This record gives sequence, structure tokens and C-alpha cells, in this order.
Amino acid sequence: MNRLAYLRAASLAEAKRALAAPGSMILAGGTTVVDLAKLDALKPDILVDIGALAALDGVDVAQGRLRIGALARMADVARNAEVRRLAPGIVQSLELAASAQIRNMATIGGNILQRTRCAYFRDARTYAACNRRAPGSGCAAAGGVTHGHAILGISDACMATYPGDLAVMLAALDAVVHTDLRDLPLLDLFAEAGSGTETVLAPDEIVTAVSVAADAAAARSSYLKVRDRRSYEFASVSVALAVGGTGDRPQVRVAVGGVATKPWRLPSVEAVLGAGSPTRERIAAAAALAAEGARTTPDNAFKTRLLTRSLERALLLALEAS
Repeated sequence: MNRLAYLRAASLAEAKRALAAPGSMILAGGTTVVDLAKLDALKPDILVDIGALAALDGVDVAQGRLRIGALARMADVARNAEVRRLAPGIVQSLELAASAQIRNMATIGGNILQRTRCAYFRDARTYAACNRRAPGSGCAAAGGVTHGHAILGISDACMATYPGDLAVMLAALDAVVHTDLRDLPLLDLFAEAGSGTETVLAPDEIVTAVSVAADAAAARSSYLKVRDRRSYEFASVSVALAVGGTGDRPQVRVAVGGVATKPWRLPSVEAVLGAGSPTRERIAAAAALAAEGARTTPDNAFKTRLLTRSLERALLLALEAS
């Protein structure tokens, strides 16, 4: 780990000034940045701690939207009565993530912005080639072990999977990410794989909150996570659903995780589901489209079938309960 400076910002303005310096990085809960710095996958010169900015914490409901502060802890949000009432899928995605100890420390903003768990990205001392860590250096995963890698959204430059759960659920909820500079749809936050950056945020741009509509679809949201073991494991496949409309004509928004380079919406699946009543035949036909465009390796080809079956299971559970 490199020697670095540490600044605990007392205000948003002070944090902004510090982040303008080359080599500076935000520190919030510290559950990702500190780990990656220890591994030399990240080499910050200055860590700018924003943990004291109380204005970025908390949960609020106003003007028909549920707003969650970027510094709210995952565990606190999962326990919040308004979140549990208005968006149960958010609660499910949080409770299935990481471990209880990490959820007590990790922040909402940090979780959304977490870096990939690709082993080649994290092991900088062994693998110099990684376009996410060193743009233009290549992709060490190509030809390597790719059991946990993406099958959707990949390119020759990168096949790393986005590891989070919460952002997948937020994608199905049409969430908006709020920063100190702008508001943008969550799906527009993430950069294309291999572009040399993981988000479109400016170096000194700070995420302040995320919000979703407190509507019927959020109230009927759900999150299914399939993984190699029952706890403390990243998704092999995850399915996030937000179900609006009526029982015979549902309007279902679908996002999936564990299979793509970023949270991934499935518009073709949504279109089939919205075309008529949710019969088992229609659900099966919709789920069959989930892996359209997939690029697989021998290690991760199983994910196409797992994705289809997991989506079908999640849809049957959600639509039969509605």
C-alpha cells in the first residue's frame, strides 16, 4: 500500500476542493476503497473522508419520492420502516448483500459505486493487464478463469461483472442518482465496459443521494439472488422486479445482475410481459429472451440457462402473488 494523505472534510465545499487534486479519492464507509488500496489495485495519494457530512445521510419521503442519502448505512436503510413499506425490493437487495458487519459500515453511495470484484482487477501485483485499472493495458481475464464473469455488455476490452445488488434493484425502480452537480438516471451512471472508467462522474463530483418513485411498482418490488453459497457471496444471477399495472395487464420492469458489466435492464422481456395476461406460457416466453446477445466462455456458459430459469422463477413468484 502506498503512502497517502488523509483529509476529513468538514463541508461539501472542502471535499470538492480536495477532490480537485490529482490522485484524490473519496472515502465513505471504507469497505471497498481501503481493501483495494491495500491490494495496490487503487493507489490514491489523498483519501478525502466525507463521513462527517451529515446532510448526505438519512431517508426522506417527499413529493412522491423515496430519497436515500449517499452516506446512509446499508443496515440502517434496510431497517428503515418507510423503506420497508414503500420499496421492499430495496430491503431484500440490501439484506442479501455482503455480511452484517459490512452492512453496518458500508454506505449506500459507496455500494452503488463499488468497483468490480474481478480477480484480475484486484490482483494488480500478478496481473498488470486490466483496462479498468490501467486503460489500454489489455484484459487478463481473456483466456483465463471466467466462472464469475459477465455474459452481457462485455467487449474484447473487459468482461468484468458489476458486483452489487442494490444498484440492480434500483435499476428496476428507474432510480435517479443525485450528485452535487446534476441528477441522472441510475442506468446512465455506469460507463461502457473497457472505457477506462466505471462511471460517468467527474473526478470531483460527489453523489449526494438516490431516489425512486414511491409508487405501486416500488411497493410490489422484489429481489431474487442466486449464488454459489447462501451467505457472503456475490450473485451468479440476480433478478430485480418492479410490478405495476393491473393483474391481467402487468407493467413489469426487470433488471438483472451477476451476468453483466453493469446493472442490466431487459426491455424485450418487459415488452412480452406487458403484452397480455401473465400466464405461465407468457412468462416462459419472456424469460427465454433474457440472455439475448450473451457472449459466453466455457467457464460461464451455465449463466445463460441459470439466468433464464432464475428470471422465470422470480416472475412466477411475483406475478402469482400480485
